[in-house]
Amino acid sequence: MSIVTVQLGQCGNQIGHEVFNAICSDVHGTHGLCSKKENESYQDACKERFFCEEESEVPVARAVLIDMEPKVISQTLSMAARSGYWKYDDRSHFCQKQGSGNNWANGYSVHGPRYKEVIMNLVQKEAEKCDRLGGFFTIMSMAGGTGSGLGAFVTQCLRDAFPASFILNHVIWPYGTGEIIVQNYNSVLTLSHLYQSSDALLVHENDVIHKICAQLMNIKQISFRDVNQVIAHQLGSVFQPTYTAEGGLHYSRNPLGDLMEALVPHPEFKMLGLRNIPQMPENSLAYSTFSWPGLIKHLRQMLIANAKMEEGIDWQVQPPRLGSSVPSSQSTNKPLQFNASIANLVILRGKDIHSVDLGSFRDPSLYTSWLNPQDAFNAWKTPRAFNKYEKSASLVSNSQFLLKPLDNVVGKAWNMFASKAYIHQYTKFGIEEEDFLDSFTALEQVISSYTIL
Repeated sequence: MSIVTVQLGQCGNQIGHEVFNAICSDVHGTHGLCSKKENESYQDACKERFFCEEESEVPVARAVLIDMEPKVISQTLSMAARSGYWKYDDRSHFCQKQGSGNNWANGYSVHGPRYKEVIMNLVQKEAEKCDRLGGFFTIMSMAGGTGSGLGAFVTQCLRDAFPASFILNHVIWPYGTGEIIVQNYNSVLTLSHLYQSSDALLVHENDVIHKICAQLMNIKQISFRDVNQVIAHQLGSVFQPTYTAEGGLHYSRNPLGDLMEALVPHPEFKMLGLRNIPQMPENSLAYSTFSWPGLIKHLRQMLIANAKMEEGIDWQVQPPRLGSSVPSSQSTNKPLQFNASIANLVILRGKDIHSVDLGSFRDPSLYTSWLNPQDAFNAWKTPRAFNKYEKSASLVSNSQFLLKPLDNVVGKAWNMFASKAYIHQYTKFGIEEEDFLDSFTALEQVISSYTIL
């Protein structure tokens, strides 16, 4: 089944480009461990998922690019075409001459309704090119105006127009130190609206990725492109083909459906986090060796201690003994010690995958009591290595990982709202105080649900 990617705003378009680059680089890489037949079926599954072939025989990304300013889209189109490996369809983009001014209400209430017909026509055309449409993968930021406001509006339109298709929103969480003064308002409005229309939200935090670039990738002057490439590598490690069944001989045909089935057992819980190990500069790979037991041990501890990367894991944190009370955060200001999960998915890529013992992820004490541990954990595998890593493991987790950042954003936005700061910038575009209050209420409910896991 095919996935149509919808790239929204500057952030969404730049990350989308890096995602297709990472996928193409993986497909064209040499993988001597796999048979020719296995390589071919992997490449075919990937192409069906993300690309359609045209007469030129250069794969064309199944994507719609949307921004209210033309600069980033024209750069993105030309960079993809210059790669020679893949390109975007020249007719599958929409831009205007004026942005949303970092104002969520402008993107949601003005640009959205005004350009709904032309945007949804582009999406419809892209969907019709798919033999079998699996769903939509939208990429957007929460902080600005177009990605967040127009992104929330377009997601709602996708839900109305394609009620049977899966929608996964990839959301970039803004830097805590602040990119723009109203980013907390924009974030609260975005998340509350996406929670209604999306099947799941896969979140990357800018601060975390920045740290990975500095500490794991050893990059001295970190650019947005560096950050986006780390995000794209992690996304590729999840979305490239895998076998979803033990001993399966066919690559999964329905990646978004399989992801939802594995990780979202209840519509109240839609927040997904992603960890990927190892991550290191390409020139270090030749000098590094990894064992599966070591990778799995680190990945499990990263989960339960809510560590976002391999360095600095707190090895003291342990799950509660079954029968004892879970040390949840009654006060959400208190740091959450143990990160309780609803569901986890581990994806293994590389040699000797069938010998890997994943029993530690089946431990019932990791999970909420209302879900059978057998249903709470899934593993996908492929003997084909990913992007030059001989062995790599990814973890997609529906857990309490975002409780603290979410509580912080809601708290900061509420403090601004209580003093009526900048509210007039939103009301002039038709977003009323009631809309803010509804959004706060919706997210307080999400915080409460995850807190009592």
